[in-house]
Amino acid sequence: QTKTGIALLYDEESENAYDIRLKLTKEVLTIQKQDVVCVSGSDHSANHRTVTLRRQPVGGLGLSIKGGAEHKVPVVISKIFKDQAAEQTGMLFIGDAIIQVNGINVESATHEEVVHLLRNAGDEVTITVQYLREAPSFLKLPLGSPGPPSDHSSGTSSPLFDSGLHLNGNSTNTAPSSPSSPIANEPKYEKRWLDTLSVPLLMARISRYKTGTDKLRSNAFEVVALDGVSTGILQFYTAQESADWLRAMSTNISDLTLQNMKMANKCCSPSDQVIHMGWVNERLEGTDSSQLYKFKFLALKGSSFYIFSTPPVSTLDWGRAEKIYNLCEVLFKIHKLWLADDCWLQANLYLGIHQDFDLEDQRPYCFSVLVGHGKSHYFNVELGSELAVWEKSFQRAIFLEVQRTGSKTYMCSWQGDTLCFTVDFALGFTCFDSKTKNVLWRFKFSQLKGSSDDGKTRVKLLFQNLDTKQIETKELEFQDLTAVLHCIHSFIAAKVASVDPLFIDSQSIARRYMYSN
Repeated sequence: QTKTGIALLYDEESENAYDIRLKLTKEVLTIQKQDVVCVSGSDHSANHRTVTLRRQPVGGLGLSIKGGAEHKVPVVISKIFKDQAAEQTGMLFIGDAIIQVNGINVESATHEEVVHLLRNAGDEVTITVQYLREAPSFLKLPLGSPGPPSDHSSGTSSPLFDSGLHLNGNSTNTAPSSPSSPIANEPKYEKRWLDTLSVPLLMARISRYKTGTDKLRSNAFEVVALDGVSTGILQFYTAQESADWLRAMSTNISDLTLQNMKMANKCCSPSDQVIHMGWVNERLEGTDSSQLYKFKFLALKGSSFYIFSTPPVSTLDWGRAEKIYNLCEVLFKIHKLWLADDCWLQANLYLGIHQDFDLEDQRPYCFSVLVGHGKSHYFNVELGSELAVWEKSFQRAIFLEVQRTGSKTYMCSWQGDTLCFTVDFALGFTCFDSKTKNVLWRFKFSQLKGSSDDGKTRVKLLFQNLDTKQIETKELEFQDLTAVLHCIHSFIAAKVASVDPLFIDSQSIARRYMYSN
């Protein structure tokens, strides 16, 4: 199914916007601009057309003009009146820029100079025109045919004056002249929407933010293809239109990503499947750079969480990730959701691990992934639905990895002894001597009643003895305490999910709020 519609292409340098037509298919977003094309007759280029107008006693030249050098735009035809001289030629169109009048170049002329020239050019006026494909939206030119009628551009109000040349100029001949009409073998022209740019949506990304800032564009966004080709800034007339197009494009990109994942998974072993992947923005920590965020491509595959600067397109690319983390040792945390009442929700999805984040960030739909050695990555996505998918995907990928791995063992120490600490999906927690392999203690997951740590290397685990009901404290020291705590969290969450899958769904912060909106 193809979606089409009228939008504006915004040029940040000139601060002008141009009318365009968007055509969205499952795989490609095409940008079209209006142009005048030769449809029959002579095959010469429609870029420059030279037309002779015979001024009529009633109606004059039958057109109005706008623009001029003082506005940094050419003088363009803004109206063509029905059944009058300009229309009868069949060669002039609204949006045509006037280049010459009777051989005099007017490309740098002011509005008044062109009006004066046209009004005093006699009964026969020869003008050379070229269609202005990027007519600034402030000219308020009607889009006209082809395509469905549009409310978006009408000649209602413009900062520029419409000079009507349908009135009589200084004519020397008062006798009615024969109307201007196309000669049989002369070329015929039509105004049409022509494809100017096609952006493939596979692995494409969308951004609603002004580069390097937390400022959302008003009813606008940009689509960037895998090869870096950008649509430019697509601006919409209403927030509803912008939201509809954003949703439609995001859906198509997601569908293509899913197809791509299925194809990739055919070549991967069952233990190395891609669970989810997609674009996010990563906040750059501790930099004075104006670029607050950078696009990153994340993937959950097999036992690992990958961070790429560009999407992996070949098997070799998977080894070129910027960062790779074991899924058992990461913790997914939602930071912000934009609720219906425009308030922020700060959501802590874990217990016993505390980390302060600078939450002055203005972007909604933020999450972080806490990794080993107390480090973290802070991400933002464009839509609440994307946040919900990442939340569910991280849960699924971590649970699958826990069940596949079965157990994780870490070297640790206490009071000078080198010990091994094992987290086992079936057995719970076991601590044994690294040399003799003698088991020192063992507890089920359900016996863990609490924990505390010094934020560096040392942790206290509080277990309840099943016989005495007394709390026993076990103190251990690890090289990477954060990774161990994340691993404990992953195993316990996976255990709960295996016993009560609905409990995990009920804890989904993103889905609960996104779908209730």
